[in-house]
Amino acid sequence: MYPVNVDSHPLLAKEGWLYTALTVIAAAMVTIIAGFWWSLPFWLAAVFVIQFFRDPKREITDLPDVVVAPADGKVVFVGTATDPYLNRTAVKVSIFMNVFSVHSNRLPVTGQVERIWYTPGKFFNAELDKASELNERNAVWLRAENGEDVVCVQVAGLIARRILSYIDTGQYVQRGQRYGFIRFGSRVDLYLSEHFRSSARLGDWVSAGTDVLGHFAA
Repeated sequence: MYPVNVDSHPLLAKEGWLYTALTVIAAAMVTIIAGFWWSLPFWLAAVFVIQFFRDPKREITDLPDVVVAPADGKVVFVGTATDPYLNRTAVKVSIFMNVFSVHSNRLPVTGQVERIWYTPGKFFNAELDKASELNERNAVWLRAENGEDVVCVQVAGLIARRILSYIDTGQYVQRGQRYGFIRFGSRVDLYLSEHFRSSARLGDWVSAGTDVLGHFAA
């Protein structure tokens, strides 16, 4: 199978253009006024902002019935859990993004958006399990092409204060499609049916859209 490229956006996420411009302009002004050494902290801040908002292109596999990672980061939970959105027993996979991860989120499967839930909440450390229940979050229910129901939840973190999502109910979407962004540090939870067979393991580091988390059994 050949990978499918669904990218059509710049390498620097649009969500970071303003922050990048402000930090670079500030660093340049301090350099002109006070010299390079005084401006060094400002340039380091600009480098940090650029690396945070980087958004590299990804090639997405077209293997059937697989689920790809919706976020870059560390797998912090794999196991059976209760899906609070569809009221079912599900396989849950959680990925934690630190401040050095790519924060662009991608859809795990191809299918139709059935419903979206936004829930305001707190801002606990996103690496903690209680963040899934107590933090601000945005959940997307996807009906995959094979009929499986997948719920993908963006969860705000300790210093994250903005969850961005760009899809609507009824929309047909593609696996690996960029659909949202979380600023700054956060996690994404996936709730999948009991037919799902996970190949992800606790502690794995995965890349959004590229790495396969598992597949649906026939």
